[in-house]
Parts: sequence; C-alpha cells; structure tokens
Amino acid sequence: MIYYFCKEMSTRMRTNSESIAEALHSAAVQLLRSLRRADAGGELNASRLSALSVVVFAGPISLGALAAAEQVRPPTMTRIVNALEELGLVAKAKDAEDRRNISISATMKGKRTLIAGRSRRIRSLAERIERLDAREREALQAAAGAIRKMMQAA
Repeated sequence: MIYYFCKEMSTRMRTNSESIAEALHSAAVQLLRSLRRADAGGELNASRLSALSVVVFAGPISLGALAAAEQVRPPTMTRIVNALEELGLVAKAKDAEDRRNISISATMKGKRTLIAGRSRRIRSLAERIERLDAREREALQAAAGAIRKMMQAA
C-alpha cells in the first residue's frame, strides 16, 4: 500500500514539475521573441548580438573559445566575427604567444551598442511589467530569484 502511495506521489510531483517546465519554456520562448522585436531593424541579428555579448563580458577571447561558448562551428563564428568587425564592434589581434591564434575584443562602439540594446530590451520588458498589479510583479520577482537559484544548481 505504501509503495503505491509513494509511486503515485512521485508521479504527481513529476507531472507537476513537467507542467511547470512546459509553462516556463513556453513563456521564455514568447519573452525572447518579444525582446528580439525590440532589436528589430538594427544591424545585429540574434547570433551577432549573442556573440558580441560574450566578447564584451568575457573580455578578449579566442575564436575557438567564442565558437564553443556560442555552440557553433569555427567557420560559422568566423563569419559572425568578420561581420562584427566590419561594423566596428570588435577588433581582432594576433595572439602574442601564438601568432596563429586570434584574440577578439570588443571596441568601445561594440560595448556601447550592446549596452544600448540591453537598455532597449529592459525598457520594453519594464513597460509590460508596469501593466501588472503588485501581486503579479512580486510573483515575477520571486520567480526570477527561483530561476537564478535553479540555474546555479545546474
């Protein structure tokens, strides 16, 4: 009898966790699509913006490390970095220790561009959050903390 009770509770917990995961996934996809629209019309698509973010926050980085961070192949990252360089957002330099390696760093224009885009997305999101009532805003604040905790434990 206890076995069946424990098994049923485990199934309910898994189902509840899966239900929460499904709702969270759907909401995250919608949120990211919405925030991407705030960047629409700019010179940076999602892959370029993501790569620029890594370069800005990771400091000088090799092409291989950047490709690994973005989970793309080096030839793909080469095209992205070349486009960012043409826009004046990153600079490439030969590695002093191994001249075959290239170090990629953000320019001031790249940093300003990234910060401006982030500000635009945050403003867009803040405007939507302001439409919620106090209880919903508190729930979002708590959820953000829970998501950070969940991701740090991963």
